[in-house]
Amino acid sequence: MLNFLKVFKPIAADFLSTIVFIAILEITDNVVLSTGVGIASGIGQFLWFRYRGIKMELMQWASLVLVIVLGSATILTKDPRFMMVKPSIAGFAIACVMLKRGWQLRYIPPIVQENTSQGFLIGWGYLWSLLYFALAGANLYFALVLGKQKWEAFTAVVPMAAPLGLFLIQYVSMRWLVVRAVRARMAAPAE
Repeated sequence: MLNFLKVFKPIAADFLSTIVFIAILEITDNVVLSTGVGIASGIGQFLWFRYRGIKMELMQWASLVLVIVLGSATILTKDPRFMMVKPSIAGFAIACVMLKRGWQLRYIPPIVQENTSQGFLIGWGYLWSLLYFALAGANLYFALVLGKQKWEAFTAVVPMAAPLGLFLIQYVSMRWLVVRAVRARMAAPAE
């Protein structure tokens, strides 16, 4: 179970400012406060990394820029339609970042990298990008065509359930391949 939870550590680091923004927004329903705290946490993380000599990864930059740009735009526009479209902008941006070949390799434990093909792992990165393009497009459709009520129902379930579902499928498939490869290696000397 600990190995399963270790997967989330780099993801939490990459999306810290976004996670903080969403958490504060959910707790307070205050866009200005959540944007300010999200930006502050992202800048704090950047300064901490600089101090420790740690390189900021592409996803960390993307998360910080999205919180700053989209949060500031939300505060300036005060337009509810923009709030509904904003997840699509963020989704398209993250999906584009995920098009970088091998972006996901830093999240994959060494045992998985040693026991699966590079193409398989890179393919999963592209599947994640495809998912985020689809979520961004669906959000746009619900926001602009189906209206606020259906958009709220969509955003309450799909943006959390779809990535969780894909994560579980990826985890199970990778675990199955690793177990199969390890068992095959263990059986080979006996033959």
